[in-house]
Amino acid sequence: MDLGGGAPGPGRPALEEEGIQALQQSVGSLLASYGWYLLFACIAVYFVVQKLAEKRRAERRTRPEAAGVPLEPDDVVRRQEALAAARFRMQEELNEQAEKFKEKQRQLEEEKRRQKIAIWESMQEGKSYKGNLKLNQQEIESAASASSTVPKPKPNKKPLRGGSYNPLSGEGGGTCAWRPGRRGGPSSSG
Repeated sequence: MDLGGGAPGPGRPALEEEGIQALQQSVGSLLASYGWYLLFACIAVYFVVQKLAEKRRAERRTRPEAAGVPLEPDDVVRRQEALAAARFRMQEELNEQAEKFKEKQRQLEEEKRRQKIAIWESMQEGKSYKGNLKLNQQEIESAASASSTVPKPKPNKKPLRGGSYNPLSGEGGGTCAWRPGRRGGPSSSG
């Protein structure tokens, strides 16, 4: 078997020889142009494959059940007990949170009921219930918030007009004043 580029042998047709020579030429020119790049790319692929294989082996070591290695029954029982204990703790925390929420709801309903009773009593006495309602809400807010913040008192506002202003008197106003219209029916000319 002669791989050289001599004259076509007795068993090979000329067309096949020309195809092999063209292939050798194109591969040779490709390697001449991009040989180093191809070499570095092959080395990089090799290292990536080695890293992935190493990672896969490490996973198999950490998870023996995934690799088909039978587990010890004691290990399985311990894992299941730990899982059940964790679920139980989480359920207990959830139950505590639900109880706290229910207690807060009961307290809010009790406060609302007390407010309604206070309003009803003040209405029976003939007093205004709005003032009592505001006082009760302030007491509830101050009792509910144990913070040290003190609400600022509102500054005394001066009135927009003087105390002697009366819009119906026509005094003290500006250039505009209200005057009643003429009495009488429609005007008749004649």
